[in-house]
Amino acid sequence: MGSRVRVWLNRTYAENVFFIDQLRSNPQHRAVEVHATHGDADSPVLAAADTAEPEPDGLSPRAYVEYALDLCARRSIDVFVPVLHQAAIVAQRAEFAAVGTALLAPPAEAVAVFHDKATAYQAVESVGVPVPPWWRVRTEEELVAAVESLEAAGQRACFKPAAGAGGVGFRVITRTPFSLMHLNGFPSAYVPLDLVVEALRAAEEPVDWLVMPHLGQPEVSVDCLTGPDGRVRMAIGRTKNGRRRGFTLHPSWIEPARLLAEAFGLKHLSNIQFRMYGDQPVLMDVNTRPAGGLHQLAQCGVNAPWAAVQLALGEETGEIVPPFLAQDYTVVSGPRPVRPVSLPQQRTAGDAAVPMLPAVPAQPTDPSGPHGTVAANATGSTASAPAGQANVSALATGAPAGSAATAPA
Repeated sequence: MGSRVRVWLNRTYAENVFFIDQLRSNPQHRAVEVHATHGDADSPVLAAADTAEPEPDGLSPRAYVEYALDLCARRSIDVFVPVLHQAAIVAQRAEFAAVGTALLAPPAEAVAVFHDKATAYQAVESVGVPVPPWWRVRTEEELVAAVESLEAAGQRACFKPAAGAGGVGFRVITRTPFSLMHLNGFPSAYVPLDLVVEALRAAEEPVDWLVMPHLGQPEVSVDCLTGPDGRVRMAIGRTKNGRRRGFTLHPSWIEPARLLAEAFGLKHLSNIQFRMYGDQPVLMDVNTRPAGGLHQLAQCGVNAPWAAVQLALGEETGEIVPPFLAQDYTVVSGPRPVRPVSLPQQRTAGDAAVPMLPAVPAQPTDPSGPHGTVAANATGSTASAPAGQANVSALATGAPAGSAATAPA
């Protein structure tokens, strides 16, 4: 058993509670101490960490780098997994190495290419990976022209920010007039073209959008792990088709992902997403960070977070091939603790065996009192969730608790 490894996760997605779980359950039984920072005191990532601090607000990227360098030195961080201000942080990789911290992130050049989707599409086409038709638009005239071109080809148009993470800002264009239909049920990604044009006319500055055809399913997210030498050690696809999720090693998804990871130096963890354009897989997006659903690979017997930390520490993992592909699954919501008290958290060694929160709310001592009745379900447990818990997802496959993800929070 080697020495203790200290890992820092800065402001990140709620699903990374499972990233933390997998670091602690590493197959080498190595002691791992996790530090977390966040701007939201109720992030479950803070509760899952061994130590936690609130992040300062309003820092410029360079000021944030100075804050991060100080924290790494102060906490003796071995591996830093940056999400917030990733571009500014990786540009100063040598400064972090000087304080003894390895960055679990691609080099600055790769981060820059994939920060802007238009730049990324141009770059990946140059190495032979297919992309969908796309238009970069900043004005209403450019938007309408792009939409009309797609509609003339019998396709439905959609748009998203040229720079951004996940599905933030994604909308599908419709010609259906705004009506009560749009106000019934849950909010929809569909938006009438005339309302988008009206919003652009009223905007004080131009937008920066990519317009493209609405791509078909399945969506396949290939999680890649690439070593410091630029060679891919792992590439496993996670499929999504409606509610159904699964895993794949089919070359139509894996080979272009490997090509991109090695051609652009996407070292450490990256996530490369594809969808269907007609009958051809095309690139949808490249994320230069661990995906929120990375932990789902545990269903195939793979601990990707720990393998990534090993590579960051200079330890070789060899080729990582899943021993099996798990059955298809879906995701459902489940509770996860948040901090019961305000930050900062400094967990002591004796805290590990003590639950942070009760499993169910305490029952009143006098059942005859005015608050002596607690609603219960058919199993006799209380109907309300315990105070201080937040929803993240769990797999509906009978897998251990804490092995799936929801949308980032």
